[in-house]
Amino acid sequence: MSQPNSTTNSLAAAHELGQSMWLDYIQRSLLDGELQSMIRDDRIMGLTSNPAIFEQAIAKTSEYDTDIARIVRDSPDISELELFNRLAIPDIQAAADAFADTYEETDGIDGMVSLEVTPDLARDAAGTIAMGVELHERVNRPNLMIKVPGTVEGVKAFEALTALGVNVNVTLLFSVSRYRQIAQAYIRGLERRIAEGQSVARIASVASFFVSRVDVSVDKALQADGSETARALLGKIAIANAKVAYGHFVNLYGSDQFSSLKAHGARPQRLLWASTGVKNPNYSDVLYVEELIGPDTVNTLPPGTLDAFRDHGVAETRLSQDLAQAHADISALADLGISLNHITDELENAGISSFAEAFDRLLAVLADKRKAVAS
Repeated sequence: MSQPNSTTNSLAAAHELGQSMWLDYIQRSLLDGELQSMIRDDRIMGLTSNPAIFEQAIAKTSEYDTDIARIVRDSPDISELELFNRLAIPDIQAAADAFADTYEETDGIDGMVSLEVTPDLARDAAGTIAMGVELHERVNRPNLMIKVPGTVEGVKAFEALTALGVNVNVTLLFSVSRYRQIAQAYIRGLERRIAEGQSVARIASVASFFVSRVDVSVDKALQADGSETARALLGKIAIANAKVAYGHFVNLYGSDQFSSLKAHGARPQRLLWASTGVKNPNYSDVLYVEELIGPDTVNTLPPGTLDAFRDHGVAETRLSQDLAQAHADISALADLGISLNHITDELENAGISSFAEAFDRLLAVLADKRKAVAS
């Protein structure tokens, strides 16, 4: 089991083991020096955002009220969506600028900042492509990643955006089968780009594989079963699912299929562990960090989980261990009559709905705030 230098903090130690720690959070006050400190002291290597995070930042603080008033006065007919874009894009640009040195020092592998297309486009490939290109152009930073949900339609959009040279973070991935579709779409996108005579040398992409939500749903089914076998699987399936996905990652990007792309300068699409905040108080609050540390991966941490791992987390390479046991655990789940595929399909739909609801609430808050400015 690989271990880092004992004198470094756990976040920086994970970096020594080949995993990049990103921050799953954004708020304007974070950009006034705190983020730079985290980059320097904790080796935080990137940042992710989503509609729920922006809802919390804009709706639950007054940090954006002055800008809202200014924008509405200057553009009284502005839509709530465009008002959101004018608030979010400067934050994303500032975060990207904070990571500019990281981006250059890692030759474009890290230092990435993610901005998501609107949730209403989750089942609309053409709309996702159009908005992805628009946001890519408006933010105008080389270290921007456009977040695209990993739906069937998102797979198509992702391939097209990759072929266009847009860095993409494919989000809301719960199943190994969908991850494999995404990985093949990445390869097809790179192949299309090469066929058009375009460079793939600085194309960066991550596949955001969600973790804790899998255990929340699977554990409910296991508790309903109540058998000794079911109880033995509690808290294990999400990690097993992630390890199986990582096994496919290692095999694919070490294969002949990818070797020709690598010769053109292409890089693997890294797996990013998302939803790594523990939702069950009976589990360690750093469970989904410690168990998923491994080379060529990313873990994006909400602030509470980041603080917990810095405080008492142990950085060791565990991701590649016990792959046979991971397969055995998933097989045991199936033997109980619990369909992991059914659960992950439900989680994808629930994730889309959750982000859509958060974004609708955000637009409603912006509508209320603009009315307050006008009155």
